[in-house]
Amino acid sequence: MMEDQEFVQEFLIESNENLTRLDGEMVELERRPDDHELLASVFRTVHTIKGTCGFLGFSRLEALAHVTEDILSDLRNGRRQLDTPLTSLILESVDAIKRILRSIETASTEGEPFESELIPRLQQARDGATAAPPAAAPGTAVAEPPAAAEPASSAKGAVADSNLRVDVGLLDRLMNLVGELVLTRNQLVQYNAARDDSSLNAISQRLNLITTELQEGVMKTRMQPIGLVWNKLPRVVRDLSTALGKEIALEMDGSDTELDRTILEAIKDPLTHIVRNSCDHGIETPAGRLARGKPVKGRLALSAFHKGGHVNIEIGDDGGGIDPARVKAKAVERNLVSAGQAERLSDAEAVNLVFLPGFSTAPMVTNISGRGVGMDVVKTHIERIGGTVVLSSQTGRGTVVSVKIPLTLAIIPGLVVSAGGERFVIPQMNLHELIRVEGENIQSRIEYIHSTPVFRRRETLLPLTDLSRILGLAPDRRPDEISIVVLQVDQHRFGLIVDSISDSQEIVVKPLALQFKGLNGYAGATIMGDGRIALILDVPGIGQMSGMLAGAGQQTPAAAVASHGGQSGDRRRSLLLFRAGSFGRLAMPLSQVARLEKIAASSVERAAGRPVVQYRGRILPLLSVAEFLGSAGAAEEDLLHVIIYRNGASELGLVVDEIIDAVEEAVTNRHGCGSSGLLASAVVAGKITDFLDLNAVASRACSTDPESLHRLEAALAGSRTLAEEVPA
Repeated sequence: MMEDQEFVQEFLIESNENLTRLDGEMVELERRPDDHELLASVFRTVHTIKGTCGFLGFSRLEALAHVTEDILSDLRNGRRQLDTPLTSLILESVDAIKRILRSIETASTEGEPFESELIPRLQQARDGATAAPPAAAPGTAVAEPPAAAEPASSAKGAVADSNLRVDVGLLDRLMNLVGELVLTRNQLVQYNAARDDSSLNAISQRLNLITTELQEGVMKTRMQPIGLVWNKLPRVVRDLSTALGKEIALEMDGSDTELDRTILEAIKDPLTHIVRNSCDHGIETPAGRLARGKPVKGRLALSAFHKGGHVNIEIGDDGGGIDPARVKAKAVERNLVSAGQAERLSDAEAVNLVFLPGFSTAPMVTNISGRGVGMDVVKTHIERIGGTVVLSSQTGRGTVVSVKIPLTLAIIPGLVVSAGGERFVIPQMNLHELIRVEGENIQSRIEYIHSTPVFRRRETLLPLTDLSRILGLAPDRRPDEISIVVLQVDQHRFGLIVDSISDSQEIVVKPLALQFKGLNGYAGATIMGDGRIALILDVPGIGQMSGMLAGAGQQTPAAAVASHGGQSGDRRRSLLLFRAGSFGRLAMPLSQVARLEKIAASSVERAAGRPVVQYRGRILPLLSVAEFLGSAGAAEEDLLHVIIYRNGASELGLVVDEIIDAVEEAVTNRHGCGSSGLLASAVVAGKITDFLDLNAVASRACSTDPESLHRLEAALAGSRTLAEEVPA
């Protein structure tokens, strides 16, 4: 298998490197036999080879290394002294190990047996007898001395020669230098853009090409397979399953998926914690699985893959899932949510309370669970490196934790924007789309719900916030143009209004100084092409500062579920809440709201005896919701609150007393009602709400027959006279 070949390759590289060093160490140890540190290094090398080759099934190599290790162990423990014959014997064993390794590399086997006379001599030396040289055949002279170790040049093409281990600190310094080169490249490109110099153009293009290739090359040297982290998990799962009395099969797919070593280091602990949780809380005991009709052995699956410039990791189990009722009870018990809030949560919302700080369902503290370090720490660590974590669970069927992380943190693509005369960089991973609104569209497409601006975007309302306002800066933009950057955090989207949008570019991330670590909303800094500093925005932090997202210390039930939609029947709905007559809380789907308007009462006219208004070049019928529901409306006012309801190709103005709010909430505890004009009653955001029957509204309204309009237009065009079209 491919994974086995990779393990063997790593084993050969490491073993050859260690054995090359071992020759010199043995010679030095002969001069200084009392050097315990040197002796320990020699012992570790042979011990590592023995352990790994046993795991890979190289039995002859294991036997040879094992007896050599025994001798070194006696030397290390002071049970015997190193002398010249024993040194020669150990070096002879090292040469034999090298020979077997070369055979494994070239032929994938240990080769022909040749060590049959060497192992007995090693065993004699281990047991305390004098290590005699190999016996000569009858009729020949005293035996030839052991062959000297082959020079390194005789093993040309060996796997160890094609790989080079580099100090991590050196790689980091090299990466920093490449970052500075990228900054210099950006400065030159910006300088060249302002001039028309053909010679400078050629130099700039050449430098750009070389810098890009160098950057990609250095990035590759820092990339490591995620299998380096996963290799430790089988032991973790094995120990946990033994301690918990469970049977768990671990499956891993995509272990060759590569990402930056800094990212790899950052996700090591979070991934281990998720795996521990799956083994402890997720997968049931054998008896529990049998009772549910499942196989005795549980399944824990890890997968990793590249998608959209990110690494996606999924950890799934086929256990019992997360019990929403138990989660609610624990959250209330620990004062993380109130009893009333817990009652209003859907199952999907309740499950995601596990991300709240301090949450745990463990009944007692053990070395496995209940230590006060929970999924909130996992989420914090993942988000700190620009990643996201999403949890989904089905009771009785299992849980899946999905983690999405960037490939690297050193150099990232970003969008340069300006606000209040300053430049900022938004990481590309948080960008969803860019929107530009001009002229009259500003008034028609940007509306306000309780002083919060919203933008109508493909039949949905996108909440907006202003970057200048968030940061306390004075906006510096034209009044007839608005630039909106649509941002995404988990599954939440909101629009960020900026003064202007520049281009995307590769930026070098510089960490903020210690004095600025406490500032919310900033992930770092970079140096722009003109030498000025631009701050890199932390999009989740900006969302929290603006109120678009709840902060970690202010989590509400709605914020706790963040990016998770509910399950069937209880999933979150986007609703417009309003009041009309005696109906204090009515609702309709936000997707069917075209616009919200305030229309002067004096502009209302009559057509066929019904109220209408001239609106955007057409006649808009009006319908009083209070009257439709058989209730008296509010006192006459100068301005009417009108919901523009889209019914297919036509529109209708619903006159209400007050717009309450636009919300995204779960609809629970539905109750049918026999009232005309209402679909049902349900609980929305903790309050009983009546849902308007929009089909009944449409049939009651003064709708226009498209076919009649077509015939009228044809008549007015002169094909027939209007009189001919008027019924007798």
